[in-house]
Amino acid sequence: MRFAIPLAAALALGPMTARAERPADFEARFAQEARRADPSFAGFSAARGRTFFTTRQGGDWSCSTCHGDVPTAIGEHAVTGKRIEPLAPAANPERFTKPASVEKWFKRNCNDVVKRACTAQEKGDVLAWLMALPAKETR
Repeated sequence: MRFAIPLAAALALGPMTARAERPADFEARFAQEARRADPSFAGFSAARGRTFFTTRQGGDWSCSTCHGDVPTAIGEHAVTGKRIEPLAPAANPERFTKPASVEKWFKRNCNDVVKRACTAQEKGDVLAWLMALPAKETR
């Protein structure tokens, strides 16, 4: 009985507590979404992700406008000048660990860059490239 109350409390609080995840967890989630959208989905491409990240997608900006061509370094918002911590998980272990944050920033940044929500394929390709980057890449 003495374990029943703490267990019940933990189960009740479970959905409300923030849970850290790994970038690979988000990649798996994007793969499930991509398969639902396109049954012929064959996987993510880091090369496609890099191209998407560094190319203007219909607006004035690309992802690299603020995050830099190689997002292992500190970036800067193009309008506000606000510092942006490195985006690549190897350079910043806090990246891609909180579901609400990942959803918020993909939604906001995709709207700025492509003027629409990014597809699961696009998000997964970008994440595949970001996950492949070493802590410091020079170019």
